[in-house]
Amino acid sequence: MLILNRRRFLQVGSLASAAAMMPKFLKAFEKGTLVPPGNKVLVVIQLSGGNDGLNTVIPYRNDIYYKMRPALGIKREEALSLTDEWGLHPSFKGLKSLYDDGSMGILNSVGYPNPDRSHFRSMDIWHTGSDSREMWSTGWIGRYLDAQCKGCDKPTQALEIDDTLSLAMKGETAKGLALVDPNRLYNISNEAYFKELSGAHTGHDDEHHHIDYLYKTMAETISSASYIQQQFKTYKSKETYPNSNLGRDMKVISELIMSDINTKVYYVSHGSFDTHTAQQRQQERLFSELDDAVSVFVQDLKKNNRFQDVVVMTFSEFGRRVGQNASGGTDHGTANNMFMIGGGLQKKGMLNEGADLTDLQDGDLKYKVDFKSVYATLLNKWLSADDKAILQRQYGYLDFV
Repeated sequence: MLILNRRRFLQVGSLASAAAMMPKFLKAFEKGTLVPPGNKVLVVIQLSGGNDGLNTVIPYRNDIYYKMRPALGIKREEALSLTDEWGLHPSFKGLKSLYDDGSMGILNSVGYPNPDRSHFRSMDIWHTGSDSREMWSTGWIGRYLDAQCKGCDKPTQALEIDDTLSLAMKGETAKGLALVDPNRLYNISNEAYFKELSGAHTGHDDEHHHIDYLYKTMAETISSASYIQQQFKTYKSKETYPNSNLGRDMKVISELIMSDINTKVYYVSHGSFDTHTAQQRQQERLFSELDDAVSVFVQDLKKNNRFQDVVVMTFSEFGRRVGQNASGGTDHGTANNMFMIGGGLQKKGMLNEGADLTDLQDGDLKYKVDFKSVYATLLNKWLSADDKAILQRQYGYLDFV
């Protein structure tokens, strides 16, 4: 019977993947701790698959760019002009107006020493905040949860809008929670079957500790799901979000931000940007979805006077090579750009020099900004956290927040 129950339990995606959260979190949930407007929030949008940064922020007066990309270069007259030298991909009309009104900063040549060109390894490096020679098993947001919730009376929380939890969200003692739809998570977790299972469990010997872990996860998920759903009910957006996966995810995030739930970090993925072939079409479609979803999200936050409390950060595990390949695409590269979007940016526009195409390493861009200093800046200056403890060493701060 137990095996059957376990199997059925494991089949319930939302529950099995909703990672165990600290019991201390749950006490705060039950007390219904709310955080008023002014609660700083970070929204991370992961552009999975390695987005081509040179066709995102385009060096539209640079002969090297057009020589290296005779078929793939975005024409100068099509790019949306940012500065005399740089333009934005034509699909980013909404982001261009955010750039123009001072709500967006672009950080160029972001990467890390000794870059890795494997999707999995490079994504792990970005998720954990490790050095490229180190293998870490906890994520930077997970360790943020660990650090913030040691003996604090208002523990914070991180939510990933997905079926499975990223490594970025897993700490030593605390983990974020993965969910796609708060109502669905609540309904599944409140089925009589799970309530009964949870209540019937009385503990086992050491041999069954993994079963104990499943039951503990289930009990904590039921508690969290109930809190999240209660908060989720308090605000319904009046904006029309696009009917894409990202559009739906950003709507969930905006409704939770507006509900005063005690969540500080939201995490969402968009892609795949792995454009070895037919890059133009793929990037255009994904950029349009990103532009549409983020534009409505920002509008929603602005109308509700919360835009100054939110920073949206985009990243990808690596950029692509400077030269196009023979299949109408680009291969795995190194340094890349990141977008910062928010009403509380201290510095906006082009935050540093654009990519330098005259100084390449084996046909790849050289990184100028270590991504860990971006994390350190957001942890320290935006989320008021101990970045040095979380990242396990001191990185220099940037001045965009």
